[in-house]
Amino acid sequence: MYEFIKYEKEPPLAIITVNRPQVMNAMNNALVEEFARAFAEAEQDDEVRALIITGEGDKAFMAGADIKEVQARDFILGRKQTRRRQEVLNMLQEMPKPVIAAINGFALGAGLETALACTLRIASSNAKLGSPEVNLGIIPGDGATQRLPRMIGFGRAMEMVLTARMVDAEEAYRIGLVNKVVAPEELMEEAKKMAHTIISKSPLAIQYAKEAVNRSLEMGLSEGMAHESYLHALACATEDKKEGVAAFLEKRKPEYKGR
Repeated sequence: MYEFIKYEKEPPLAIITVNRPQVMNAMNNALVEEFARAFAEAEQDDEVRALIITGEGDKAFMAGADIKEVQARDFILGRKQTRRRQEVLNMLQEMPKPVIAAINGFALGAGLETALACTLRIASSNAKLGSPEVNLGIIPGDGATQRLPRMIGFGRAMEMVLTARMVDAEEAYRIGLVNKVVAPEELMEEAKKMAHTIISKSPLAIQYAKEAVNRSLEMGLSEGMAHESYLHALACATEDKKEGVAAFLEKRKPEYKGR
């Protein structure tokens, strides 16, 4: 089904591996369309409760966009291709299931932007993250100028974008760009462990919580608080809420059904 990615299921997980190691897993237009199909497949599959994205090999998560395709861009192609990439990466942010980026090396340009669209990010200790587009006489186009300042603050994001400076894993953790740093050989194990921790909760609670936090980036405080209240009320109407409270009172492990 796929040429540039590997899609593997380990229910309740799905794992997408960008499989272009010969070009440091760079993003090309065909890969974007495979992403769209794979993201939709993961979202629609009831057996999948969480998604992990990583890169093939130990050098790169994704080292930017395919430079040959960037070279061919004019105004029309630049607009068309970046809007499509934004649309596809938005699928990650809006997916009702958690998405974890397992960053195994370089995450640059489109690779950083893919990681930013994920719910959580775990980096190997050899990871380097950056937004180097100004080195090519262009600017980010797949979301970095919008998601990066929301994640690490205006000043730090401005510095990364304007200087094209890469940050290592430890600095990325310190500034809030990644949630955790682990040894390279522990990366996938840690990503799966985090996914399983989230999966142990009610899938509806996770969906509503993710939506509430996502909307906080777009709403004023009063609107965000009202939206949170409605989502809380929606959760209170579920069977999972009854099960969760009952299990707590009865000192047992809950058995959530996603209803």
